[in-house]
Amino acid sequence: MFTSFITEKRQLAGAAMVLVASALILFSAESEAETGFYVGGNIGQAAIEINVADQVQIFAFDEEDFAWKAYGGFNFGLVVLDLAVEAGYVNLGGPSGNVLGSQLAVDVDGFDAFGVIGFNFGPFGVFAKAGMISWDAEASIDGLSTSDDGTDLAYGIGAKFGLGSLDIRAEYELFDIDDTEDVSMISVGIVLSF
Repeated sequence: MFTSFITEKRQLAGAAMVLVASALILFSAESEAETGFYVGGNIGQAAIEINVADQVQIFAFDEEDFAWKAYGGFNFGLVVLDLAVEAGYVNLGGPSGNVLGSQLAVDVDGFDAFGVIGFNFGPFGVFAKAGMISWDAEASIDGLSTSDDGTDLAYGIGAKFGLGSLDIRAEYELFDIDDTEDVSMISVGIVLSF
């Protein structure tokens, strides 16, 4: 009876060791797959809010449009922590709306670059990023157009779910573009790691 008890304990200990070793191998393989170059693309919705005050009233523009982006980067993946650099092209669409009886349309696109930090919890992960956007904007009011450009701060947060070298990614980004109240994008996409 005592011998069978010891044998049973050894079998349980052996099974636990195999389980722990398997989990470590899978976790190590997963973190290795996330280290290196990656490319991705997202689609979503951009919102542009502009408030201009003159001596009489505030002219408000707050519209949304389809937006997309393509990007690439390099992930210096660690076991739990991800550190990455990322750059890409973002098209924030061309929202339009009526402002005091005139039709206003705004087209914004640009190139951005971010530093990204994230944490992995198995196949799930969360991340935050900060960087810059070099943007071009064109506005037209009743057929008359003007353009502007600049470089400003950009931020984002997001979450991802990994399926091997493929991640499904959702994120919210803010672009601190001059002369606007708010320029943001919410999107989902796919990232492929090499």
